Amino acid sequence: MGYSNAVSLRFCHFFLQQLGGAKFSLTLLNSVRRFLSCWLFCESEVIQTVVFYFSEGFFYILVKMKTQKDVNENGVYSEAKEPDRTQQSNGVPPARLESRRWLILFLFTFYSLSNAYQWIQYGIINNIFMKFYGVDGFSVDWLSMVYMLVYIPFIFPVTWLLDVKGLRVTALVANALNCAGTWIKVASARSDMFWVTMLGQLFSAVAQVFILGLPARIAGVWFGADEVSTACSIGVFGNQMGIAIGFLLPPILVPNGNDMNELAHNIRVMFYISAGVATFIFVLVAIVFEETPENPPSLSQAQARSTCADKYSYTASIFRLLVNKPFMLLVISYGLNVGCFYAVSTLLNRMIIEHYPGEEVNAGRIGLTIVTAGMGGSLICGIWLDKTKTYKLTTLIVYVLTLVGMLVYAFTLNLGHLWVVFVTAGVLGFFMTGYLPLGFEFAVELTYPESEGTSSGLLNCSAQIFGIIFTIGQGKIMDRWGTFAGNIFLCIFLLIGTIMTGNKSIVFFK
Repeated sequence: MGYSNAVSLRFCHFFLQQLGGAKFSLTLLNSVRRFLSCWLFCESEVIQTVVFYFSEGFFYILVKMKTQKDVNENGVYSEAKEPDRTQQSNGVPPARLESRRWLILFLFTFYSLSNAYQWIQYGIINNIFMKFYGVDGFSVDWLSMVYMLVYIPFIFPVTWLLDVKGLRVTALVANALNCAGTWIKVASARSDMFWVTMLGQLFSAVAQVFILGLPARIAGVWFGADEVSTACSIGVFGNQMGIAIGFLLPPILVPNGNDMNELAHNIRVMFYISAGVATFIFVLVAIVFEETPENPPSLSQAQARSTCADKYSYTASIFRLLVNKPFMLLVISYGLNVGCFYAVSTLLNRMIIEHYPGEEVNAGRIGLTIVTAGMGGSLICGIWLDKTKTYKLTTLIVYVLTLVGMLVYAFTLNLGHLWVVFVTAGVLGFFMTGYLPLGFEFAVELTYPESEGTSSGLLNCSAQIFGIIFTIGQGKIMDRWGTFAGNIFLCIFLLIGTIMTGNKSIVFFK
């Protein structure tokens, strides 16, 4: 190898410095180094020496990598000190994962569980609360729908609070409201205290606004790029687990009977359990829950920290989301899917009791089956997205299978075999509730770099609106034409959502 025809970057630097000055020389040579770094798939800063030479009619480039080298301000190579791993060149801490992220995630999962449990604890024993409080079924349905109604006006100020004050303040407010709601309901275990139980449920419903949109935000702030979808799925898992427990425990804790004193005692015990758990979680959050990790977990979070906070405008962010056509299609299709889930969950007791009288406990178990299968679907979809990043295709497939599951459930509910209902409800739940983290993560993909809390808030707002519409609509249809007609009513809207999801995927692809 002959170096008589070779020329190095060091010599080029000297020659160009004489020709155009030091700044001109450094700018040009750094461009060469960046080009080579892209070609070699490495950082430009690790290239120490570059030599160009000719041999036997061929042109060669010899690149030597640095070990403990660095470049000083004048462009001269010199021995570098041990790099400061606590800061990057732009003053932002380097991306690094912290083991505490799992503690923060699971703590959120537990308080989300506590709140979600309270949403469904009335609806799954609808007939028992009708008898105890002396109200009609529609009034008891409102104990569930108040969660949906309150979310709509409160989501925008709560999202603003999340963006301005951060995760810790939001978590503390959520748990304070949730804890207060549970203790108010303890005082409502009397047949003339329906308005008190509604007041307690109202507090819990407001707490939900501070909780429902946080899985994507916590996943983004605390987890690395390859863990975000899985972390988001685990966050959603907490909400689903709470609903599952809400389906399972109330029919066991409050069995149907005609002794009003015994009913009052059982209801009071159920409320005390909820209050004790919520209080314990509140204390843990106050002690343990943190705002952000010391070091950002990903490059995107490092860039977000380096962005001047004064440049962020919540109003402008909302406007950009509202004019984002693929995202708005997702908002509507997500609302249709999750709204159907809310309606099925709220009215499940009435559906089962109509065809299988006296089966309150099995109605709860069927609800448990729906949500448990959905938790599996959520985790599988989250892991799948982390591995493949196929948001469009996965979302469309899950939506189509949700429609198929709803049709099968509608046509088999009245066959007279509970085991068939368990199977079809499990299939429906796997895809219907498995869609929840898909929607969150697809929204983040469509709207980056907008706040995850804002995009998730709009998704959930759509779900609450459709949830109220579907719950009232399906309830009225069931009263007049039966459960089959009510379920077909939901199938029609799932078909519309499937078509919109297909169109959304096409728009996103374009």
